Amino acid sequence: MAMSVQPDQRRPVLVVIEHAHDTAGQGRIADQLRRRYGGDYDVVDERSGAAGLTTLESLRDRGLQVALVLCDRPPPAPGEDDPADAVFGQVKQLYPEAKRALVVDWGAWADRATADAIHRLIALGKIDYYALRPWRSPDEYFHRTVTEFLLEWERSVSAAPREVTVVAERWSPRAHELRSLLVRNGVQHQFHPSDTDEGRTALAAAGLEDATAPVVLLHDGRVLVDPTNTQLADAYGVDTTLGAETDFDVIVVGAGPAGLAAAVYASSEGLHTLVVERESIGGQAGSSSLIRNYLGFSRGISGAELAQRAYQQAWVFGTTFLLMRELVDLTSEDGWYVLTAADGQRARARAVVLATGVSYRRIGVRSLEAFEGAGVFYGASVSEARAMAGEPVFVVGGGNSAGQAAMHLSRYASSVTLLVRGASLADSMSQYLIDAIDAAGIRVRLHTEVVDGGGSGRLAWIELRDRDTGETHTEPATGLFVLIGAEPHTSWLPERIERDQWGYLFTGPDVMDSHAARRWPLERQPLMLETCVPGVFAVGDVRRGSVKRVASAVGEGSVVIQQVHRVLAATDPSVARP
Repeated sequence: MAMSVQPDQRRPVLVVIEHAHDTAGQGRIADQLRRRYGGDYDVVDERSGAAGLTTLESLRDRGLQVALVLCDRPPPAPGEDDPADAVFGQVKQLYPEAKRALVVDWGAWADRATADAIHRLIALGKIDYYALRPWRSPDEYFHRTVTEFLLEWERSVSAAPREVTVVAERWSPRAHELRSLLVRNGVQHQFHPSDTDEGRTALAAAGLEDATAPVVLLHDGRVLVDPTNTQLADAYGVDTTLGAETDFDVIVVGAGPAGLAAAVYASSEGLHTLVVERESIGGQAGSSSLIRNYLGFSRGISGAELAQRAYQQAWVFGTTFLLMRELVDLTSEDGWYVLTAADGQRARARAVVLATGVSYRRIGVRSLEAFEGAGVFYGASVSEARAMAGEPVFVVGGGNSAGQAAMHLSRYASSVTLLVRGASLADSMSQYLIDAIDAAGIRVRLHTEVVDGGGSGRLAWIELRDRDTGETHTEPATGLFVLIGAEPHTSWLPERIERDQWGYLFTGPDVMDSHAARRWPLERQPLMLETCVPGVFAVGDVRRGSVKRVASAVGEGSVVIQQVHRVLAATDPSVARP
């Protein structure tokens, strides 16, 4: 065994497995890691897959955290399976939350066997990505890969102190809401059930030994007992009220991918922009655990992280944000559109972009309503994934979001079953996800729906029905994650903004091809993303006929600002783009 140091019980471990086939460069990876990260992490290096697995078993038995495993690939003997498959497969079982990367030499991607190994291991979920072996010191390209891995691990797993701590009953629905809100707004937090030693200690330190409602503890000593969403947002520095300025060039309603893209382009092109969001940054996409096919992110990116990057980008360009405020009315007066929030706050603009998105449909089973937040969750609910460790979990839905949720939950749950009403996943899910689900051993049950469920205080079982035969049976279930259908957020809009029978907004040519044509007041035709009300646009999932993908929503949000400029040029030349 080449373990040169005994890891500190308090520090995460970085494990390097370099096989003996490359004696010239052996130890280089571990040396670079120790020099750069030795102050905060322990580094352990081994010279074979067997030795590395023995070390990992020892670390697990001692209760140590492993943040990253880097392993190179010895050439397989003729007729033998690739040893990297076996090593990474066992690493995943020992430390499913650790980041895992195959180390390759520069230029090795041109080798067909190496490229095939990378593709196969990623598809099987055995590695997160690959890392280039460092060949100079310091090798900043290598360290960029490592630091990105460590950041991802720290965000999702690390037991280090967080800015926010939530203490509540383990299956408290309100605690689930608060935690989901924090995750989707990019606020690092930790959760302690109130009946654990950590929970009792945290409550005692705050003088709240008998607290029955969720308690939020902030790093600066503030204590919030059963806070509202707005109070929680105020506590971590999010704007929930407008200042003195209430007039804008354009107001974007919704801070999902489409709305954030519109905000970035509007503000970067000089438009005074306000974004109003009723819940959290990111919209429905913000709950996605990993979006693998978004352009530019070869390792994938979580919906929350993508949303936070877009939020920061828009903010840097000068966008004003008003969060946790639900709008209840859209009117017009003297050439302005006036938006009114439920608390009475008002703002007005010359143009409005509706990017309100959609919500997952309710499952429609009365017996399950009492378990929402206590085993039944709408959306991917990344904050609850770790609570499913060793438990049977079911995911309802056949789209990409459902597939991503199933893959994420499979890292923790004893079993994951995907329940699909239809006859195939191929009609609604990307092929890369279908392949990953198959490789991960996730069960897929087609023609199946949930018809009942129950438990004592939290979900314990569900009843399933085969839609072809009508047969029913009961299965134990700790978690039921529902990601089905979509209901557009348009009920608050005035009737003059036409929508179809499902609530999606007519835009562009659809306005003139429908009964909405009678409402169009101008000689010119509606612009491509314009509703039947001139100067009011719709983008993303809320728009009738839109492609329900994150990249498509971002594209529409970007393009709509060009059309906003055209409207503003006609109504207020002072804000027209040069």
